[in-house]
Amino acid sequence: MTQITFKNNPIKLSGSEVNEGDIAPNFTVLDNSLNQITLDDYKNKKKLISVIPSIDTGVCDSQTRKFNEEASAEDGVVLTISVDLPFAQKRWCASSGLDNVITLSDHKDLSFGRNYGLVMDELRLLARSVFVLNENNKVVYKEIVSEGTNYPDFEAALKAYRNI
Repeated sequence: MTQITFKNNPIKLSGSEVNEGDIAPNFTVLDNSLNQITLDDYKNKKKLISVIPSIDTGVCDSQTRKFNEEASAEDGVVLTISVDLPFAQKRWCASSGLDNVITLSDHKDLSFGRNYGLVMDELRLLARSVFVLNENNKVVYKEIVSEGTNYPDFEAALKAYRNI
């Protein structure tokens, strides 16, 4: 079980840990129209999965913008996953000025969070993290940010994504 801090308070993450070299487990989340989406919906594409606690915070907003601005031109897909309600994600997308953002909600079942070992049970949020998967869903990069209010290593994640 991984431990991080969130606002300098220790938090243990629950769920099954996923590591570099693993085949990423499937998950079920909701898109902004309440449709069920799975990892299989993006098969044969490289994926940058940006995981945030809540889209309505400054760090999460910046992380979502940065990855979408830097990686959206690549041949692949950038997914932002949080436990925000799909309605909040849809509102953020409409006000963000970004056209190609894919936000997905893990609110219903925490399927993604549990399958990737990212659930902060005390807060019912996901730990800030980044996963890069190749076209065969092999995890080629993983970062769980040790302090949940800090930014991920954008350069390392983008380098891994571009090098697939």
